[in-house]
Amino acid sequence: MTNQLEGKIAVVTGGSQGIGRAIAECMVNSGAKVIIGDKNPVESTNLYWHSLDVANETSIKEFVKQTTHHHGPVNILVNNAGIMTNSPLIEQSVKEWDQVMAVNLRGPFLMAKHFVPLMEASQSPAIINIGSIEGISGNPNHSAYMASKAGVHGLTTSMAIDLGSKGIRVNAIAPGWINTELNQGYLDGLPDQEAAQKELAKLHPIGHIGKPSDIGDTAVWLASTQSRFVTGQVIKVEGGRMSQLSLPSIFKKSH
Repeated sequence: MTNQLEGKIAVVTGGSQGIGRAIAECMVNSGAKVIIGDKNPVESTNLYWHSLDVANETSIKEFVKQTTHHHGPVNILVNNAGIMTNSPLIEQSVKEWDQVMAVNLRGPFLMAKHFVPLMEASQSPAIINIGSIEGISGNPNHSAYMASKAGVHGLTTSMAIDLGSKGIRVNAIAPGWINTELNQGYLDGLPDQEAAQKELAKLHPIGHIGKPSDIGDTAVWLASTQSRFVTGQVIKVEGGRMSQLSLPSIFKKSH
């Protein structure tokens, strides 16, 4: 355990599982008091939970009120909550599109809007938005998700500019393929899971996929004073996947 975040109070949205839970646990292990905002209750001896629907501004206002009342002023805000749909563009319903935007993009905007006035006076305040490499490049049938995450990256830049004078740093993390419950569930549905794992590993120059704690450790660094001159950045945590150009398999066999 390190004390990089000793005495800090952090909020992590969507922290009941996956990347959000890893971020919360890494921050606790670094000395922070962490409050998870999620629709689903969290059972933990070292994490706090308050109900939150980031797509609902009334819910956000109540969450801010309860968090501040019970725990004090927040130093760190991690906008992690997100959803994904898997639909071809012309089959995507407006309702699906709007829901993805409400959670993935409007949610971080509203969380910042209502927390920032209370964060200004806190010590070394920082906001971390969870984007995605799909906000930079993409996969088929993810138009809403890709657009929302590209929006998160743009929002991060804008927030960093607007909030810098208030002493608030704002950065984003763009995770690659991380071994979460969601991604494992996708692999479980494939006929040859072992082959799929091997193919996934080959996409990464580092030779393996990521762990949720890889994102958690990055978030701790961005929340700490060790990154005090870092703001407005989108940090890719993806094992080099986007640095490696794909080649036909016949080319690879010749090397």
